[in-house]
Amino acid sequence: MEKELEETLNKGVVRALYAALNRRDAKAIQKIVAGDDLEWWFHGPPSHQFLKRFLTGEQDSTFRFVPRSISAFGPTVLAEGFDQSRSIAWVHAWTVADGIITQVREYFNTSVTVTRVGVTDQSDCSAAVSRVNYHSIWESSLPGRGGKSVPGLVLAI
Repeated sequence: MEKELEETLNKGVVRALYAALNRRDAKAIQKIVAGDDLEWWFHGPPSHQFLKRFLTGEQDSTFRFVPRSISAFGPTVLAEGFDQSRSIAWVHAWTVADGIITQVREYFNTSVTVTRVGVTDQSDCSAAVSRVNYHSIWESSLPGRGGKSVPGLVLAI
């Protein structure tokens, strides 16, 4: 039950961030995001760095992030949305620690598969062997792409 509570709280932090972003409420955003310590990773065309430009004050973009889905896996919260008018699909993978967002991985027009990586030990009479297991736990959806090919990435957690 503790994991479910953590995930619910972490999704709430991310929902609060999107609400603050769409209100353009800089004070609320500063309370949620780790500021200069925020670790950022971006995959997509440089012209699509709307979030970074807004958070750094470089530009007040008219782009609105409205998530269609939000899922959590421990400290990792995944949000996905679409801007049909611009043919843009996006995924944000946020890391939340103690109610503060410390990391964001941002993907534009990219298919994302999140995989949980684990190690299992198997023993026989002579030696112990470690095996790495990969288990896909989440995949982005890219509606309205009209058959267009997009790059695909795997995020391991």
